[in-house]
Amino acid sequence: MIGESQSPRDVHERTAMVTPNQSQDITRPDPDLVAALARIGSATASGELAKLGVRSAHLVGPVSHTPGVATAGPALTLQFVPRREDLHAVDEYDNPDRQLHREVLYHVQPGDFVVVDARGSMTSGVFGEMMLTYFAGRGGAGVVIDGCIRDSGHAKQLGIGLWLRGVTPNFHTQTDVFPYAVNVPVACGGTLVMPGDIIVADDDGAVVVPIALAPRLLETAGEHAEWEEFSRLRLSEGGDLRRYYPLSDEARPEYEQWRAGQAAAQR
Repeated sequence: MIGESQSPRDVHERTAMVTPNQSQDITRPDPDLVAALARIGSATASGELAKLGVRSAHLVGPVSHTPGVATAGPALTLQFVPRREDLHAVDEYDNPDRQLHREVLYHVQPGDFVVVDARGSMTSGVFGEMMLTYFAGRGGAGVVIDGCIRDSGHAKQLGIGLWLRGVTPNFHTQTDVFPYAVNVPVACGGTLVMPGDIIVADDDGAVVVPIALAPRLLETAGEHAEWEEFSRLRLSEGGDLRRYYPLSDEARPEYEQWRAGQAAAQR
């Protein structure tokens, strides 16, 4: 029980802030694999992952706030939990090096994503302009947040991808959540993301690619993307939808001939 001489802040200082935060880095995949996945896009990745047994890899809720940005990268993860006043200070700048939304950014390497389970909160700005400027300066590719950021006008000018539920003027612990863990399994948009999984994100949304399935996905998605390119060309010329999408057995010899021509032209 908190006595007259013990404020909630006193209790907080003796509990949540007694030891520094510690977190482990992730194991990053081959950059060539990541770059190839970025080229296939979220729609193809989602569809092909379903065929590989992952029914829904879409991180539902966060949408693109940077139209035209299409990229991929390994996931650093950040977990928020409901805020309890005795375990986390309200002050935005209190003991900054012990606030885990900063800790996840210390791990950022070029091409990384930060994926945040902010519990869908629309009243907590997980990152603001300064934190995202630091992220961009370290070469980060994008953030996927099941929640909000603030300073969104400035953030959109940083050249990084932003997939968010929304924006807010509030700081990260102002209302109902606080950052609790870094590089642990998180549920972002109701979908499990493991640290080191690959995020593929574009205007359609963000998809998580389990790292163990990434090479197989690239193999199947590459073939899919190739016949879609052929079919897109034929459909733009007025070709029969039933013949070219999906590619029919009758159109396959035509596709194979086109494919051989493309390969020869690239030699």
